[in-house]
Amino acid sequence: MTFDPASYEFSQSPGPVAIRASTVLPARRENVELQTGDGHTLVGELALPESGPVRATLITLHPLPTHGGFMDSHVYRKASYRLPALAGVAVLRFNTRGTASPRGTSTGAFEEGIGEQHDVEAAVRFAVDRGLPNRWLVGWSFGTELALMYGATEPVASQVEGAVLLSPPLHRAQEKHLQLWADSGKPLTVLVPEHDDFLKPADAARRFTAVPQARVLGVDGAKHLWVGEKYAARVLNEIVAVVTGDAGHTPLPQEWEGPAATAAG
Repeated sequence: MTFDPASYEFSQSPGPVAIRASTVLPARRENVELQTGDGHTLVGELALPESGPVRATLITLHPLPTHGGFMDSHVYRKASYRLPALAGVAVLRFNTRGTASPRGTSTGAFEEGIGEQHDVEAAVRFAVDRGLPNRWLVGWSFGTELALMYGATEPVASQVEGAVLLSPPLHRAQEKHLQLWADSGKPLTVLVPEHDDFLKPADAARRFTAVPQARVLGVDGAKHLWVGEKYAARVLNEIVAVVTGDAGHTPLPQEWEGPAATAAG
């Protein structure tokens, strides 16, 4: 069965409660489908603030689907649970071609990051067509490769403000892609775990010198998958600061007073 975000059951807490991994805060959530230029249907979810303006839009690109990555990878799931309510940020999540999750399965098959160019373009086109403002690519692991390879070329480049990269391996993305980002002048923020399996902070800082406007941040203690609430919260805070343009913003609340639901699993 396809998961329906309308199935969350919200209840009012008697007072402030801690925001945990499974805490779902209020938002306008809907299942969506993205149509690619080469004929595939990608399944996803859009989470919007319940009220007020959308301050920014995250177009999320998930980790490697052949190694368990999908739209529900935990950082993106927590972004969709929290950021519409806490920061006024819209979160678009979707499964790239051939990827399955509780939301459903996107048509097609994994294409090693090549055919996925159409997936990136479809997601950005969807956000544009929906009138979602201040659009940013957010890539994680394999998703960073897609952001680097296709985010600084048309038709994507003119429709996004920049990108935030989480744990970039720089396997598929080559120097020519970094040069495209350098030439674009678009901001690039790169979060690199201290104990990353593929690219550690010092090496990342060296590789990203090719992009003068790139900001590389090493995160002490973190690993490639950002496991642990401490590290997930750090990532979400950094993303919000970048996409809202508020570098000195107050950290996201760790407690919530109001209606909330608990996600299964």
